[in-house]
Amino acid sequence: MRDHYRTPAAPAEHRLKVERSEFLGIAFHVDSEDEFFAALKALEKHHFDATHHCWAFRLFANDRARSSDAGEPSGTAGKPILGAIESADLFDAGVVVVRWYGGVKLGTGGLSRAYRETAAETLRRTAVADRYVYERIKISVPFDRFGDVYRLVAPPDVVLVAEEFGEENVFQFDVRGSRVEEFTRLMAEKRLTLA
Repeated sequence: MRDHYRTPAAPAEHRLKVERSEFLGIAFHVDSEDEFFAALKALEKHHFDATHHCWAFRLFANDRARSSDAGEPSGTAGKPILGAIESADLFDAGVVVVRWYGGVKLGTGGLSRAYRETAAETLRRTAVADRYVYERIKISVPFDRFGDVYRLVAPPDVVLVAEEFGEENVFQFDVRGSRVEEFTRLMAEKRLTLA
């Protein structure tokens, strides 16, 4: 089970000139296809004078990925951009490479290299954040066992997210997917009750 991935933490840009064409790579975090297409639309509006707006994105949910050559010869833009995202091992990432044609044809090999290089360098300049997939677990804890419970906290694997005190004291933990079985076994060994 994959319960950890890396994603862009902040947008990044990189410009590249090849022959007389100018390429602008823009990388950013996205949580959904809708969010990506809204960002793409805004970039197309902002860079309305560009010849092409080629793109790719990769989402963690369902390991979904899409790309587009946006009018460039088939396979010369979208796939190289997506390849750069996959090589960087990023998810929930979108990359748009904007091209202003400079009058010199680059050929399919030259185009592929230019789009891939622009995307790869843009992603190298991107700050990256670690993300984890958690399962929420609630534990009922007697007052005299608080010390045992606080010792369970071990970020980023086990994160204490809430404490409710009253007739019943309930602690809520976010536990990484790959550690849930081990965590619940530990609860049983310590005779702590899942709430």
